[in-house]
Amino acid sequence: MTTTEETPWMKKMRAILKGAEPPPIAKLIGFELVDVGPGSAIFTLVGDPSKHANPMGTMHGGVLVDLGDAAMGFAMASTLGEGESFTTVELKANYFKPVWKARLRAEARMVKRSRSLGYIECDIVDEEKALVCRLASTCMVLRGEAAQGR
Repeated sequence: MTTTEETPWMKKMRAILKGAEPPPIAKLIGFELVDVGPGSAIFTLVGDPSKHANPMGTMHGGVLVDLGDAAMGFAMASTLGEGESFTTVELKANYFKPVWKARLRAEARMVKRSRSLGYIECDIVDEEKALVCRLASTCMVLRGEAAQGR
């Protein structure tokens, strides 16, 4: 295997950082990749009540999960080798404070990576660095036929 910096996944993610087309979900929700490195990724989102509010007027929890899931997915992808892909098998979110309109930052980091699994955590903070949400995800590495088309 080549170094993590040279993998197809890292090349693709670095291209997004340089302006290549982001995944459709990023455009739909409005989050943006800010940084990616081996086992880590950072995304930002400017919360907009006209787009992201739930019926109570605060940011919908699913938007926070999408933001964190994107960061954790890129952190996981940054550890993959040639011909590997992954799928999420578990995702957990803890919410700590409501958000109406804020610039959010999702910072994901690989906690433990084995040959077959990755465990990633992500903190989402607001402009004051107050913890809004903490997420955790377990991902399974796919190889061979299972990784095809993913």
